[in-house]
Amino acid sequence: MPIMRVRGVDLVYEVLGDRGAWVTITPGGRRGMAGERALGQMIAEAGYRVLLHDRRNTGASGIALNGSSESMEQAEDLLALMQGLKTGPAFVSGSSSGARMSLLLARHHPEAVKALLLWRVTGGPYAAKRLAFNYYEQYLDAVAKGGMEAVCATDHFAAMIEANPANRETLQSMGAEAFTAAMHRWLESFRQTADYPVAGISPAEMRQMTLPSICIPGNDRIHPASGAQAAHRLLPYSIYREVLTNTVDLDVDFAGWEEKTGSLASHFIDFLRACDRAL
Repeated sequence: MPIMRVRGVDLVYEVLGDRGAWVTITPGGRRGMAGERALGQMIAEAGYRVLLHDRRNTGASGIALNGSSESMEQAEDLLALMQGLKTGPAFVSGSSSGARMSLLLARHHPEAVKALLLWRVTGGPYAAKRLAFNYYEQYLDAVAKGGMEAVCATDHFAAMIEANPANRETLQSMGAEAFTAAMHRWLESFRQTADYPVAGISPAEMRQMTLPSICIPGNDRIHPASGAQAAHRLLPYSIYREVLTNTVDLDVDFAGWEEKTGSLASHFIDFLRACDRAL
């Protein structure tokens, strides 16, 4: 898998397809790019070049904890990766945390984004509380109890070390004090924007975004339909489509969305082709 060093961190990436407009796809959570490869392959087969990558602190990419906001750092990384590959303006898509990152990229660098494709948008008080723990609080607990060895033993960072053994040295050389400070900084940044209708970006900022957009709702506790509904209301030039309408009592409905990858791809391909005709 190719690697590009951008903004001081090594990013593992993959390009599917060799023709057509560029489409970036970013998974949710701190999941690596493999989670959306099937979706990317379907879009590539429809005539697009799809850029997948492991964001910093995900998959086999490097670990870097600088900056005041993890999502904003990842947005700037994607921009640098696109510039390195000379993609020009691209269709930018993302799910959950990938949707937050995509919105931030479009808000701060609209010249780099042709349109937004958002699904399983995060919103609501349950998601705000649960994700604060998932992303930051559990690692603060680990480092407080067992230092960096305990952090390296957590499921997420252990998987990152297995995928890229250099990540152990990165974490250990960082030290508990710097790691703790970074987690607190990112936790505070997350909390400041987690209560918005669309977590991570204010309604006023979204109303100023004039890019074409498609919003597809989630169906679980962290991704209630209200998140994408709010995004659709706030984004002036958005359309709203549905894939899964049955609400499930789970934090994340991974199985349900995996089964509907083809339906999701169909909505996105229709949207991409409509944008191609209009641009």
